Amino acid sequence: MGGCSKDVSYLDRRFSKKVRDNVHGNIYLDPLTLKFVDTEQFQRQAQTSRSKATRTLISITVKCDVRIHSLTYMVYPGAVHSRFEHSLGVFSLAGEAVHRIKAQQGSELGIDNLDIQTVKLAGLLHDVGHGPFSHMFEREFLRQIPHGIKWCHEGMSVRMIDHIVDFHHIDIDAECLKKAKEMVIASTEHVSHKSVNEKHFLYDIVANGRNGIDVDKLVDLSLYTSPYESPISLFGVTFTAHGFDNKKLSARFDYIVRDSRACGLGCSFQIERLMDSMRVMGDEICYRDKDYLTIFKLFSSRADLHRTVYTHAKVKAIEMMFVDSLIKADDYLQISSKIQDPAEFWKIDDSILKTIEISQDQELKEARDLIMRIRRRDLYQFCNEFSVPKDKLEHFKDITPQDIVCSQENGDITLKEEDVIVCNVKIDLTRGRSNPLENFPYYQDFESNEKFPIHDYRISHLLPAFCEDRIVRVYSKNPDLVKTVSEAFENFQLKTYGMKAQVHATPDRKRNRRRLEQSY
Repeated sequence: MGGCSKDVSYLDRRFSKKVRDNVHGNIYLDPLTLKFVDTEQFQRQAQTSRSKATRTLISITVKCDVRIHSLTYMVYPGAVHSRFEHSLGVFSLAGEAVHRIKAQQGSELGIDNLDIQTVKLAGLLHDVGHGPFSHMFEREFLRQIPHGIKWCHEGMSVRMIDHIVDFHHIDIDAECLKKAKEMVIASTEHVSHKSVNEKHFLYDIVANGRNGIDVDKLVDLSLYTSPYESPISLFGVTFTAHGFDNKKLSARFDYIVRDSRACGLGCSFQIERLMDSMRVMGDEICYRDKDYLTIFKLFSSRADLHRTVYTHAKVKAIEMMFVDSLIKADDYLQISSKIQDPAEFWKIDDSILKTIEISQDQELKEARDLIMRIRRRDLYQFCNEFSVPKDKLEHFKDITPQDIVCSQENGDITLKEEDVIVCNVKIDLTRGRSNPLENFPYYQDFESNEKFPIHDYRISHLLPAFCEDRIVRVYSKNPDLVKTVSEAFENFQLKTYGMKAQVHATPDRKRNRRRLEQSY
């Protein structure tokens, strides 16, 4: 039997290492955990952003995904943290969650030391498969690269865990390892329901596919009130990592708090209150009915982060420029060719940006020029945006550059699709237009044995009747074309909705920016 067989209920701190976290205070790492933490594959996370908007490498801080997006610090100067801290935070919260459940219901649920170690290990390693700049790499870069395979960071996390165990000869109980990997992908379609039918509630702690509440989000939430789950700062813009993940209770608990604190936004969400009310009924984690509004604050805090930080207009501009840079560098650096092999994949981190920036190779000139534009704040220019009318949301289809170009009227300049970027932003409470809180099971008090759903109209009439926003933003790659792109965008709105849905016209100063600069 490997490391998971030991009693971990009360750690002997003589054999543990203490880590001080800005959000969760002292975190104690047991010997088995340290075997994973003290590897180059896990330590790599210190060089990968966590923010959802992950993405800015210079001084414009727009929090996004992993390191509260390395780019975030230019907009939110304090928003600099990595997936390394986030993973430790999820490890801590996952352990706290399972310990509390065991203290209240341990005998009836049969929670043993193997369960505790497994949940903590899953929390620790749930993000080890993320690429550089987190979600941006997976959702933006890889989607534009014709690699012919379906790739997700959860799947790579599982392969990376196996690689770490094999490469470093880690002695671990086979059942512990198997279940930990299943917990990492528990919220994806890759998991076999047959393999998680025993103590299914344990799988919801780290990656909750049933209702979206997990410690992953809580960790991030704490970040926002405390310092930090990292948004990534790329070129001065910070991107916070957890953009939209329907996966982890522990992880969500962490990143929302962490990101909020890092960006100085504050967070009214009370982690302790939710953790105290967790109770397992019918093999799923339920919450006390009095905590309905507390859970709502969790999801509304996440939505606020997405709107204010992760999808900040400047952050998205930098993100799109960096994606274009990676695409132009891919043939030469063979970045996408390394996404299937953990032995090669772990070597790719946020430093790829610097690799491109300082290279003198002619093959990287176009990619390097884009990065230098970011450094010098010569960004893709935000032209305007509109919120899709509520009555058009049901049949809404993403707007494309072609839609904008085809809306151009006669003029001196003829737009091409490569001149325009359209960013279709979706912000919701994790369940589209549906209220996710109605999927939660609640109970009345600790003496009751019945769980039930609650409809929002029975709680408050101040809660939102609609749970989704769609925002369409248009950018011009060339500052000289802002006026032309803005006019085409306005024409598109008139043609599509019979009105200008944008709040105001693109300012003349922005439309005529290049002409004004030349006049000085």
